[in-house]
This record gives sequence, C-alpha cells and structure tokens, in this order.
Amino acid sequence: MDTKWKNRGVMLLWLVLFTYGLSGVLTALVNNHDYLKPSYFKTSQYEESVGALVSYLQAYEFSYQPKEDVKKKLTVSNEEIEEYRYRYGELTDQIQSIKDQYQYKVEEARASGNEDIANVYIKERDTKIEDITKNFESDDYVEEKIIKEKEKRVDEYYKELEGYRQDYKVYNEAFAYYLKNTSTGEIYTNLPTDRIESAFSADKMLYVNSYPTDNVNYLGVREQSLIYGYEDVLPDVNTNVLYEGKIGLRKDVSNANAIMASYHNFNDHRIVFWIYTIGSIISLIMSVIMARKMAIFQKIKSHRVKNYYDRLPIDVALGLFGISAIISLLLIDEFPQYYNYFSFRDLLYRFFMMVFFLGVTIVQWIYLFPLIKELPSNKGVLKRSISNQLLKMIRDAFANRRVGTQVFLVLAIVFMFGLGAAVVVIEPSFLIIYFPAFVVVALPIFFFMIRRIGYYNEIIRHASALTKGKFESDLKVVGKTSLATLASDINQLKHGVKTSQKAQVKSERLKTELITNVSHDLRTPLTSIITYSELLKNAELTNDERSTYIEIIDRKSKRLKVLIDDLFEASKMASGNIELSKAKVDVVQLLQQALAEYNETIQASTVQFRVTNPDNPLFAYIDGQKLWRVFENLIGNILKYSLENTRAYLAIKRENQQLIITFKNVSKYELSEDVNELFERFKRGDESRHTEGSGLGLAIAKSIIDLHEGQLDIDVDGDLFKVTVILDALDS
Repeated sequence: MDTKWKNRGVMLLWLVLFTYGLSGVLTALVNNHDYLKPSYFKTSQYEESVGALVSYLQAYEFSYQPKEDVKKKLTVSNEEIEEYRYRYGELTDQIQSIKDQYQYKVEEARASGNEDIANVYIKERDTKIEDITKNFESDDYVEEKIIKEKEKRVDEYYKELEGYRQDYKVYNEAFAYYLKNTSTGEIYTNLPTDRIESAFSADKMLYVNSYPTDNVNYLGVREQSLIYGYEDVLPDVNTNVLYEGKIGLRKDVSNANAIMASYHNFNDHRIVFWIYTIGSIISLIMSVIMARKMAIFQKIKSHRVKNYYDRLPIDVALGLFGISAIISLLLIDEFPQYYNYFSFRDLLYRFFMMVFFLGVTIVQWIYLFPLIKELPSNKGVLKRSISNQLLKMIRDAFANRRVGTQVFLVLAIVFMFGLGAAVVVIEPSFLIIYFPAFVVVALPIFFFMIRRIGYYNEIIRHASALTKGKFESDLKVVGKTSLATLASDINQLKHGVKTSQKAQVKSERLKTELITNVSHDLRTPLTSIITYSELLKNAELTNDERSTYIEIIDRKSKRLKVLIDDLFEASKMASGNIELSKAKVDVVQLLQQALAEYNETIQASTVQFRVTNPDNPLFAYIDGQKLWRVFENLIGNILKYSLENTRAYLAIKRENQQLIITFKNVSKYELSEDVNELFERFKRGDESRHTEGSGLGLAIAKSIIDLHEGQLDIDVDGDLFKVTVILDALDS
C-alpha cells in the first residue's frame, strides 16, 4: 500500500512540476507583450494612457469652444427646414392628426360634465394647429424652432462633457504637457510658461515624451470625438493638426491617482512575471530529468486506467483529447490575466485547474498515441468508432426497401412514359395508345406514390424532430394503413412528452437563466462598487474625492438592487411560482391608469402618445395588478427607447372573443431582426447599454401574459417596434 501511494505521489509531483514548467514557458512565449519591454513607458499600456490624455486635451483644450459661441454659430439649412416641416406629413394630415388626438379627450370631458376641462383641451388643440400652420407659412418661424432644438442639444453635449471632467482631472494631475499647434502656433500647457524646461527635468518627471524626435513624429490628434452623437450641432474642427512639445509623467503624483497606480502595479506584475517564468523553466527541466530517471511515462502506461480508456471508441477518445487540449491551452493563455491581479487564491485555483486539464491531456496522449499508430493495421479500431456506427445507421436508413421500391416505380413510370413521348414524336399514330395509358395508369400511380412518399417522409421528419425535443403540429392520420397507425402513435407520444417536460422545463428554467445571464448586467455596478471601495481604503484621499467615491458606490448599489429585484421577479414569473388574483377588470380603464402614472414623464418627453380606446369598457378575467405591471413596462420601454420627436400609438380593440392591445413606437436604437432575442433575460434594444433599464421588462411582461394564458408578440419592421398583447375577453 505504501509503495502504491508513493508512486501516486511521485506522479502527482511530476505532473505539478511539468504543468508549472510548460504553462510558464508557453505563457512567456505567448503573453510577453509588455513585460519584455525595457520599462513601463515603452508598453502599450502607457501609450494608451498618453492617447487618452490627448483625447481629453482635444475635447477640453484644443477644440474647446464656449457654449454660447457654439450656439451663435448654429445654422439651419433649407433641407432641415423642409424636413422639420414635413416630418409628420402634409399640413392637412398633421391638422387632422391633432384633431383626432383631442377629439376623444374633449368628448370624454364633456360627457363627464367638465366643460372647463373640455375648453382647456380645445385651447391646446387650437394652439397646436396654429403652430403647425405657421410652420408652413414662415421659414423663419421653423428656423427659430430648429435653432432652439439645436441649442438644447448643445446644452446636453456640454452637460455630458462635464461628466468626463473628473476623469480628465486624473490625467491632468498625473501628466504635465506643453504642446504647440504647428499650424497656428497656439500653445497649450498646464505648467507655468516661465518654467517649462525646468518642469520637464529628470528630477521632476518619471518619463517625458518629446514630439518630434529622431524616432517619433509630431503628435497627431485622432479624429474620433470624445462624445459621439452631437456632430450635427458642433462646429467642424480640423483634427488633422500636428503638435510639437512634451508630455511627461510627474514624480510627485499621489499613488491614489489611477495612472500612478498603474505604473507601480506594472512593476510589481513584471516581477511576478519573471519569477514565474524563470521558476517554470527550472521546473520544466526538473520534470524532464525526473521523467527519465523514474520512468514516469511507463508508470502511466501500466496504470489500470488504461484498460478502461482502451474501451473508448477512437473518435470519442480523439474528441475528449481535443477538448482537454483546447481547455488546457486556453487556461495557459489566460493565466497572465490572473497573476496580473496578484491574488494568491486566484493564482492557486487557476494553477490547479491547469494541472488537472493538462494532466488529463498528457495521460490521454500517452494512451492515445499507440492506438493512432495501430490504425493502418488494426481495422477493428475504426469499426468500433461512433462515426462508423453513424454511417452504418445512415446506410440502413436509406436501405428501406418499400421506400426504395416506390421511388424506383415512380422513376420507371416517368422513364417509360418519357420514352413513350419520344415514340409519339416519331410515330404520331402511337398517341392513340399512349394517351389513354398515360391518363389511366401513369398519372394516378405517379400522384399516389408521390403522396405516399411525402406522407412517409413527413412522419420521419416529425419523429426526428421529436427526438431532438422539437414539437411540431400533429401529423394528419390518413386512412388505416401502417403509416397512419405510426402517425397516430407519434402524435400521442409527442403529447405525452410535452406534458412530462412542461414541469421539468419550468423548474430548470430559473437555474439556467441565472447561470447564463445574471453576470451580464450585474458585473458593471458590482465592479464599480469594488473598485471605489478599494480606492476609499487610501488614507490620502481628500474629502471631496471620498464624497465622490461614496456617491458613486451609493448610486451603483441602488442600481444593483433594482437589477436583483427585477431578476427575482422575472425568475418567479418564468418558473410559475406565483399566484394570480384574478377578477373581472376593465382593461381600457387599467391602461388609462397606467398612462396617468406616466403623465409627467410623457409630458416631459418629446414622444407624442396617440391612444385609441373604444367608448365602451372592455372586460377580461385577469389579475389587474400584474397586467398593470405589463402596461407599465411597455410604456416605460416606449419612453426610454423611442426616437425623439416621434409618435407612439396605443390601441385597444375587441375581435370576436379576444382583446387586442397594441403598442407601437419608432426605436432610436438599431433592432435585431431576431425578435426572440428581445425576450431574453437582460436583453435590451440599446446594445451599448447606456440606458438604465435592467433588460427584464419584456421578459417579465411576457411571463405575466403567459400566466394568463394569453399571447405577447413582437414585430420589428426596420425601426418600427410593435408589441401586441392578446387576452381572452369577457362579456360586459
């Protein structure tokens, strides 16, 4: 027993040494990008920091203009005037649209005896009609309105620009710069102009970039804007300008500064890199010597595991080897990303993962290599393979004699009558025999065989789909043949599988969605909380910095709570672990209440809502609170994702025994053609994820409608986004 455990210990020790050695050498060869550079200041990381500084300088210094100056330069073209004027159609169409919009409101107010409110609506309507009419009468009137819109966008740009000023402050604190525009001679610096040379001395700077030098050209400013989406209201700035001067990293910057922290972390990480690499080379040499002296490979070959491994089909063994080899290479390739963080626990966990998968790969190769060498002479290895068995199954499937006979018969009939047609062309008198035979024999047999073959193939297709978990519509049971019996059995089997899987799918859905989706949107606020929590540990922080970090942590924590609350609500909905409190509810009134909740937001937005309701109430047997949540989510999505200055349409109608509620709007984001993606957890139309939504709104809404045994569908036509909700109606 002692000898057995000793051998296992020796093999494990060798495996650890070999894994460490091989992973370290491969890591050094593949991931040595910056650590082989002579210093941090030659790395891509530092170059990116300098590039970020230049981007901020471009926004705040080189091309910065006061907001009022930008507003004074705003112009309006004739094309913009025409586009604004006809944005919603001809004058008559726009006037009629406004009248339609207020007609229901006025009638409803009068019906309830509120004449004063009706007069207010009439006044609003007439004011809007007057405004629209002036749009078509005066270019100056339209130009003034467009200028106001552009001024508002300029205000938004400068407000967003201020949001980046804190980041700019970090770079401005870390770097000193003195740059001169080679075209205009204008100078930009954050240093006293009378002490430029002394400021860039070696005792004050860690490193200085000079432009130009023998190896470096003039400094060019990239054309990309710091903030996108405002190019139409900002004056064109020539970014193809060259600058000369110096950019230096200061020595006296606090370690709390992100740039300086990156500098110090790099040196620590490079030390770890070289220690790991040198240690791995020594470990690899030791493992090679150990393998030779102690016959490690022979011990692995003689292990009883080989008896079990030899029973595996050759293609399965190759597949397992390929999978473990790929995983090993990925772990080795990604390993620097872990020791860069200098977390011992992460290092240890990742290292033993590499040891395991690389060890499995090596053991498999030792067992697999002799089998590969035997392939030319040992045909039995290939015969036992899964691939060979699959090929045999395919041959057997196509060897069905009945189907083959039917196909052969059809082909023979087609050939014979095709030959007969050629004979008729040569000898027209043969048509007297050919035509009756063609009508009486060929056509009926041909159509009969085609129909039977099609029916047989349809059964095969449904059976194949059933084995893959796909449930299609029921097969038609035609006649009393064996095919009809088989079709009926498949239909019954499918319904049985559906029933048995429904409960399982519901119970497994939550776990699957949590695993696959929960990290998607939770990572960003959680990372911010962790990052700024670490920064708060610095005792040298000023009160302003500490307050700023605490405010960020508070905001991200609240954001995280909203995401988690929505996640658990969506999970409960999807799993069916929720009870509905159903009652007879007026859906029209429920929608009006939901709109009333959003009234202030709707009025503040640029989206115009068009609501079409019937005069009489429409009832359904539903949980009013849950359906109100559906309306709330859909209206909220319209407000968040609609293109500015467009209209949204909401309508309710009854068709037969169903209530149909539609929500239509024009999206400001490019939508995927696959509408099913929008029902996924954490999926949003805003792919850049700048909006504050959780991505669960549509998923929650669909789950609620599903619980009501209703239907929620999405249609996307270009940028037009339409949601249709269908519920069973109740009689009044």
